Formats: sequence, C-alpha cells, structure tokens
Amino acid sequence: MRQVNIGLTQEQRQGVSRLLNQDLADAYLLLVKTKKYHWDVVGPQFRTLHQLWEEHYTALTETIDAIAERVRALGGYPIGTMEGFLKVATLKEHAGNVPTASQMVANLVEDHEQVIRNLRQHVDQCADEFHDEGTADFLTGIMEGHEEMAWMLRSFIEGEALQADGSNPSTEKKTPVGV
Repeated sequence: MRQVNIGLTQEQRQGVSRLLNQDLADAYLLLVKTKKYHWDVVGPQFRTLHQLWEEHYTALTETIDAIAERVRALGGYPIGTMEGFLKVATLKEHAGNVPTASQMVANLVEDHEQVIRNLRQHVDQCADEFHDEGTADFLTGIMEGHEEMAWMLRSFIEGEALQADGSNPSTEKKTPVGV
C-alpha cells in the first residue's frame, strides 16, 4: 500500500481494502451474471426482464467503479482480474447453465441478498474494527442500492394478487362456510 495519512493506520487501511476487494469481486460477478441473464432470458417476460437487468448492470458498473476508486483512495489496489475476483468472491457462478426466466430472477435475488448480508457485516467491521466511518457510510449506500434491486426482483417473482384495500387474500384466514 502507498503511504497515506488520512487518520487510519496502514493496517486499518489494508483491512478495509481487503473487505472492499471482496465487495468488488462480488459486484463484478453479479454484473457478469446479470449481463448474461440479460442476453439469455426468453419467454413472455423477456422485454420486462431485459430492460430491468440493463438498469441493474448499469448501476452495478457504477458501483464497481466507485468501490475500486475507494480502494485507491485508501492507498490500495483493486483486484482487476477474473481470476482474482473468483478467488475472493462469496458468490458462485452458474457456468454452462441457462435457467428459466423465473430461476434467473431467483438466482439474482439470492445473490443480491448475499451481497447485502456481506455489506452489513463489512459496514460494522469498517466502523468498529477499523474505525473507518467514511467507508462504512460508503458501503451503506451501496447496500441500499442492492436492497432496492433485490426488492424489485423479489416483487417480480412474488406474484401474489392484492385486494383493492392492499390486503393479500392468500394470507388472510378463511371463514368456514356456515359460520
């Protein structure tokens, strides 16, 4: 790491950079998976998912760049190879598999939720262990972006009809006939 004097020790900056590189690797793998599903999706929801995933991979591209720049701001170097990403990512590839549109959505929900759980842990580590509130705040913003993407994907597969009053008929208790 380069010599940087921002109120964090080299060990703190290295620890934060390690966390950020894991987040970078997960984001990159999620980008690749989202882009691949964007290309491969078929069926009645093609247009909707194709457009949604384009929005998501565009947002992920911006996130990836921001994470890499944060690593550099701390004096570190971001991972920049697929080999490096695959070594530290917590997400897994589904190489050679072209799932149904619904399974694609479910896979992406699972991946975004894994990233969110990782980010929650990294926010805490940055603040508590490394005393880097700036990166904790930075990661909180990224986490909120993943929460929104996961919500959009979950909403797509939930498919439950709602009554006009907002209630869900499938979760309400049914009154037996004749009572």
